[in-house]
Amino acid sequence: MTGLPDLLRECAPQVLAAVVRRYGDFEACEDAVQEALIAAARQWPADGVPEQPRNWLITVAGRRRVELLRNETARRNREEAVRHEPAPPVRGDDELALLLLCCHPALSLPAQITLTLRAVGGLTTAEIARALLLPESTVGQRISRAKQRIRDTGTRFDLPATGDRLTAVRHVLYLIFNEGYTASSGDALNRVELTREAIRLTRQLHRRLPDDGEVAGLLALMLLTDARRPARTGPDGTLIPLAEQDRSRWDAAAIAEGVAIITDTLARAPIGPLQLQAAIAAIHDEATRAEDTDWPQIQALYGMLHALDPSPMVTLNRIVAGAMVEGPEAGLAALEEIADDPVLARHHRTVAVRAHLLELAGDRAGAREHYRRAARLTLSRPEQRYLESKAAE
Repeated sequence: MTGLPDLLRECAPQVLAAVVRRYGDFEACEDAVQEALIAAARQWPADGVPEQPRNWLITVAGRRRVELLRNETARRNREEAVRHEPAPPVRGDDELALLLLCCHPALSLPAQITLTLRAVGGLTTAEIARALLLPESTVGQRISRAKQRIRDTGTRFDLPATGDRLTAVRHVLYLIFNEGYTASSGDALNRVELTREAIRLTRQLHRRLPDDGEVAGLLALMLLTDARRPARTGPDGTLIPLAEQDRSRWDAAAIAEGVAIITDTLARAPIGPLQLQAAIAAIHDEATRAEDTDWPQIQALYGMLHALDPSPMVTLNRIVAGAMVEGPEAGLAALEEIADDPVLARHHRTVAVRAHLLELAGDRAGAREHYRRAARLTLSRPEQRYLESKAAE
């Protein structure tokens, strides 16, 4: 039956959310949902997909949940209750609560990312391992520990009033997207399954929270950034920098959607750092040619971003924008001012920026030296090959 795996993957997080809401105990409910999905994969090809597949899965998972945890004395009573109770409807806020649960502050950031991909994204342990370039056993252990931690802390399945958890959710989705768009290591520049999943989950979050300006900004940023992916590599996987990309290959529909979202959001919501990043991405995407880029506006936006949410990468990008407006010498002088920054000093991007500015300033020997150094610092093979090719020029 074509489309069955996609249907089950789409239903899985919604079913898990509904079952956890009804019965509690995340780990036991996930086991029950997995068994319901296996039953559906076996039965539906022969019997046909039920009219309400989610309700079918919720009912089967609920029965299995009771079977797993009940004792002999309570068996008949619970069976009777499950038999006569209708399946709980899937509520819109169930998936949001599940996402918040996976980003519980008691969990480490790697655990939050892994559990989000598993429970909300519906990815298997093997798929997560491939996406994160980790051994499957490591991912399995990370998921088990995360579920154990949730159980030990007695976390409730609800929508917390604090905004801290929502900030954590946005951060996790942002990290998942970034790792997919520019893999931190390995032979591939992109891990499309991660960017696609991050965009899908952020769309869901935006539908649940349409008035949250930063969620809208995150979705716009993802769309505007991912729109360039078709032009980022050559046929042999070679990295193509932004200024040299064939912009006719960019995804025009994604750009139009991203621009519309961020334009609407900036007009009505308090400005946040994700919105500013999306606005910068929109300026890049709306330029027909690299030389048409409105660098003064980008420089101003990075100034606002630096004042609102300073970080090492914002500092570096602000220097780049300033160099594009004021010249490479100004950029090199600004790099000297951050030479003692412990994060930026040995980051390959800082060294690569210095190499590029030296090249623009006419110092070819210095540029060559720094391109080679940047190539040694990065673990991404596509970036290494690009930087080595720049040194060889």
